[in-house]
Amino acid sequence: MTKDVSKAPDQDGEKSELKRVMGPGLLLLFVVGDVLGTGIYALTGEVAAKVGGIVWLPFLVAFVLATVTACSYLELVTKYPKAAGAALYTQKAFGVHFLTFLVAFAVMSSGITSASTASQAFAENFGKSFGLGDGALLITAISIGFMVLLGLINLRGVGESVKANVVLTCIELTGLLIIIMIGAAALMGGQGDFGRAFDFSSAGEQGLFWPVIAATTLAFFAMVGFEDSVNMAEEAKNPSRIFPKVLLGGLLITGVIYLLVSITAIALVDAKALGEGATPLLKVVEAGAPWFPLSVFGIITMCAVANSA
Repeated sequence: MTKDVSKAPDQDGEKSELKRVMGPGLLLLFVVGDVLGTGIYALTGEVAAKVGGIVWLPFLVAFVLATVTACSYLELVTKYPKAAGAALYTQKAFGVHFLTFLVAFAVMSSGITSASTASQAFAENFGKSFGLGDGALLITAISIGFMVLLGLINLRGVGESVKANVVLTCIELTGLLIIIMIGAAALMGGQGDFGRAFDFSSAGEQGLFWPVIAATTLAFFAMVGFEDSVNMAEEAKNPSRIFPKVLLGGLLITGVIYLLVSITAIALVDAKALGEGATPLLKVVEAGAPWFPLSVFGIITMCAVANSA
């Protein structure tokens, strides 16, 4: 006989089949951890490869676009505080099941793409941090094992996955604070070239507009984790009240961190070197704090991309 988890109305007057375990603090950590993760740890180099020194600009544009998009999500999640997210909103708006299926399938595909990107970044950082190499077979095996482990955690329950998220987000933020402190120390010590971050001519011969547009696409992909939070609406306490301030607050925190980290990265490592490989922030640590153990930062990076996945 199936046990009914909860049929009682929540504070919004809605009935829920799911456990409401997330208060504003846990929800904020979920948003911050989801938006950071793979994006800042793995895609900073690819953005730099497209725009050169102004690597912060695509992240700024993506932040503005994400905030505008988030306002639409906030309007909808406060009206329909359910776990189905974009698929539910499409069904409520149009009432066409095929269109709802297309949106649900697109969201699912986006999740698979994000998780596979994160798993590959995890495997490459794992191989480099522990000197195992970067062979295709090894990277594939680590990626698959990583995804299986995450699946088991999520199958166990939202309470367990949220607790894992709290731990991983704290580790993830610690790594980014290390990068920012390395940048501050470099600036005070006269190390690095912070002028590179404001060299608008470094985008190349094609001008500024198209490289920034291309890089913004990558940067926006790095920030899209915010929309995943609406899928937790049915597992959050009083979602209609807490979602607006939590989601906008989380976006603001992550936007500031993205800008500080990207400026630090390009100041310590030139765009060409930063754009090579899948471990750009490891190069920043090597350049700004060669005494810092890379294996430790590699573990931090793995925790960050695990959080996104």
